[in-house]
Amino acid sequence: MTDVVKHLLIINLIVFAFTELIFPNLIRVLALYYPTSPYFQPFQLVTHFFTHANLGHIFFNMFGLVMFGSPVESLWGPRRFLLFYIVCALGAAITQLLMMYFQIESTNGLMVGASGAIYGLLVAFGTKFPNAELMLIFLPIPIKAKYFIPGLIALDLFLGISKFSGDPVAHFAHLGGAFFGFLLILLWQNNDSNYRVN
Repeated sequence: MTDVVKHLLIINLIVFAFTELIFPNLIRVLALYYPTSPYFQPFQLVTHFFTHANLGHIFFNMFGLVMFGSPVESLWGPRRFLLFYIVCALGAAITQLLMMYFQIESTNGLMVGASGAIYGLLVAFGTKFPNAELMLIFLPIPIKAKYFIPGLIALDLFLGISKFSGDPVAHFAHLGGAFFGFLLILLWQNNDSNYRVN
């Protein structure tokens, strides 16, 4: 496990322990609300992506962080990796807030989780390791990253547009993290002669 990934993992676990075991109401302070909400605070743009709703939520996000983040950080180094992670997380928040503004998503909800940043890491992993084979836990069939990751993003787009009743997932935040990650990769590729994607 690489250094930044390890520190992000520790921060997420500490925040989760505090919100689950010590101060349960803290999650409502750290979660991201729509700016017109009386509960909105600017710091929530950052705190929300260190906060998780339940054990399953943090498990899958942290699993993704370790699995996809470590090889990407090994290639890019800690500073570029951390910048990428934060940009994707903020991009996810901005995208979700825009969906709320255009009334594609409800403005009454709140958002927590690092999923947007993880989707950015998925895009980075897919560009650097396109032929790596990945598997879903419930579908143990190896699929190359260059097919698996676009398929996962397409599924999120479908679910976001479909708006299934009772679906609590911020699908457009996932898409925003992936999109901002892709844009940043293109920017680095075009402006940095030392940066190349495979």
